Amino acid sequence: MRHVSFSWMNHPGDFNIEMWYGQSQSGRHHQKSVETFKRLIISRKTRSILIYMEYSKVLYFDYQATTPVADEVLHKMQPYFTESFANPHASDHALGWKSAASVENAAQQVAHLIGADADEIIFTSGATESNNLAILGLARRAAMTNIARKRILLSAIEHKCILSVGRVLEEQYGYIVESIPVDRNGNIKSAELKQLLGEDVLLVSIMAVNNEIGSIQDINSISDNIRKSGAIFHCDAAQAPIAITMESLATKADMISLSGHKMYGPKGIGALYIRRNLQDEIEPLIYGGDQQNGLRSGTLPTPLCVGMGAAAEYIGSQEVSERRKVLQDRTNRFLDMLLALSWPTKLHGEEGQKRHPGNISIGFPGFNAQDILGALQPHLAASTGSACTSGIPEPSHVLKAIGLTTEEAKSVIRFSLGFETSDQEVDVAVKLIDMALQKLSDSQMLISVQN
Repeated sequence: MRHVSFSWMNHPGDFNIEMWYGQSQSGRHHQKSVETFKRLIISRKTRSILIYMEYSKVLYFDYQATTPVADEVLHKMQPYFTESFANPHASDHALGWKSAASVENAAQQVAHLIGADADEIIFTSGATESNNLAILGLARRAAMTNIARKRILLSAIEHKCILSVGRVLEEQYGYIVESIPVDRNGNIKSAELKQLLGEDVLLVSIMAVNNEIGSIQDINSISDNIRKSGAIFHCDAAQAPIAITMESLATKADMISLSGHKMYGPKGIGALYIRRNLQDEIEPLIYGGDQQNGLRSGTLPTPLCVGMGAAAEYIGSQEVSERRKVLQDRTNRFLDMLLALSWPTKLHGEEGQKRHPGNISIGFPGFNAQDILGALQPHLAASTGSACTSGIPEPSHVLKAIGLTTEEAKSVIRFSLGFETSDQEVDVAVKLIDMALQKLSDSQMLISVQN
């Protein structure tokens, strides 16, 4: 046997094609097949290089994993790193008072975004901590006071951190944690939710907008059903600011989790809205100096709080309302172009107004999503699902919950566009995706020829 290979080096997306062939007539036939593929792929490689020359910027299509800090947000944060740096809990001097006033103003901005009051906003390190404080804090305090409600309901497509808390409550506190099913588009099944609700349910947690498939829940209807049962309603709204207007959300939920870096604010900061008359029923996760109504001790990071408040003000602006519509149109255009490719595709989740305006969860049957994303590197950033669970060698629990098989789930990529995404970037992204699929298909064909 003889080993033959050919490759192109020092170009983006380079790959080697190797084939074994014998010295027999059959070997010469295989060698000819290799040469045919070589000419074909050189042609495609030339087209690839032209696209790279046309647009060399790395394309970012992962805005649901994180957004950049908006310019106006960064500008408002900067003085608090070097000028107004005093501890906001230093109550004996004017500089401390100034920092405290800035934090209070940030709390008011966040509260205004969701229709709450500033004293109902607790700053945290992010949505994961907010979710833990809401669910674990309520359940632990209830267990300490022997409240009769021992059941907790979590939707099947909640963020991993919420499902993990559910397992802790089962194993360590003896709660009965049940899953609320969703339909194939990721919507809560209303009839099943009503059937699960009862006087023994302590808490229901349902996210407003899904982080993988973009489904937007009917929070008004869900809230009505939960409140009739007397249960507490927690809503993870980390993905909601880009997707929907939120000015009345606090009237529908008892606790709401938010994340700064999902709404054009900084990383490392989040917030939890806790209805005022519910706060005494929450056991803290962090103990210390009794800051923030005794619910979350520790020195608050003034620059990050200011950034969270500025991001909330930005997200609630008329400018963002208009940009949201443009984002929806651009995402629809991107989706239409992907569906028009010659490769098999399958959209997962809702369509139109019932979906996050920047989200596309799309399957490429016959391909592995990890292989596609690998072939796209380092030119296009997207993901196979939530950034918090990417890398875990198992199919997305969200995709499984909407009925996909393991094989189907492994073919799905989440593309998420942001306000900065341009039409030119969409055009180039589609070309790159088409080439990546062709590259993988060529590799599969070569393996077939080899066999």
